[in-house]
Amino acid sequence: MSDGVKIIAAGHYVPASVVDNNQLATIMDTNDPWIQSHTGIKTRHFSLAGENTSDLATKAAQQALDNAKYAAEDIDLIIVSTITPDAQTPATAAIVQKKLGAVNAWGYDISTACAGFVFALSTAEKFLKSGTYKSALVISAEVNTKMMDFTDRTTAVFFGDGAGAALLVADGDNSVIRAEKLQTMGDAETIHSGRVMPITEISSNNYPETDAFFQNGRAVFEFATTKVPTQITTLLTNNGLTGDDIDFYIMHQANLRIIEAIAAKLEQPISKFCENVSYYGNTSSAGIAMAFAELMNTQDLTGKRLLLAGFGAGLSYGSVILEF
Repeated sequence: MSDGVKIIAAGHYVPASVVDNNQLATIMDTNDPWIQSHTGIKTRHFSLAGENTSDLATKAAQQALDNAKYAAEDIDLIIVSTITPDAQTPATAAIVQKKLGAVNAWGYDISTACAGFVFALSTAEKFLKSGTYKSALVISAEVNTKMMDFTDRTTAVFFGDGAGAALLVADGDNSVIRAEKLQTMGDAETIHSGRVMPITEISSNNYPETDAFFQNGRAVFEFATTKVPTQITTLLTNNGLTGDDIDFYIMHQANLRIIEAIAAKLEQPISKFCENVSYYGNTSSAGIAMAFAELMNTQDLTGKRLLLAGFGAGLSYGSVILEF
């Protein structure tokens, strides 16, 4: 058994193609002022060079390994959180394992949508604390564009592609995760993607098809700005903390207006909230992972407290307090 789990490195990757609001306005009835005023999004990155989810995941993971000067063959576990896997099977984590050359690792995917990085961190910590495994890569990667309906301007303007990764190791007596709260409220209608319908007859014409990404924007905004602040406040209170005790907040990068609303509900300055949605768009589960990597790679987090909160389809939502 090991009580200590540390995050020793992080990395992130986005595809090279940058798409601004004016480009989207050429294929749908929208415009830059409307998108910026309603979402705060200016640009996003699209995977237009044939890179799939495993490619983005591998590059983010490799950056984390390089930052830690860690060899891929020393990794025991790979967890990939994604709602846009390369395929239904095999797991994207298995493809990443091969691409990294992590020959001694086993891996699997989890699907808790935009809360994926928080749920995956929690899961990896439990494996490492068991004492059986010593190191884990937690990766959130999404190629959201391959699931978009680009005639749906209420959804397509939000999303971009990207990946973030964190390297966790069993070490010491204290875990970086001080506290967590994970919740699910079953709802298959507010947000869904990739539905595969069952057959109704035996026919040579049967062929699996999936639906495009859909979200009820108004319902998502209500969920995110009511349930999530309540969960965060409860988690802080139950652990003898207040909002002022947190140095950095990293919310799911759904859109800037939601982040601003959560900050207001928590009565915390927006300056404490990391954001990348304005230039990466909504990258689903990868948004928190990329913001965390950007923060870890630019600041000394020693002695700092972070609160990460993800929320998305499921409806699943989770918050975790990290102490460095």
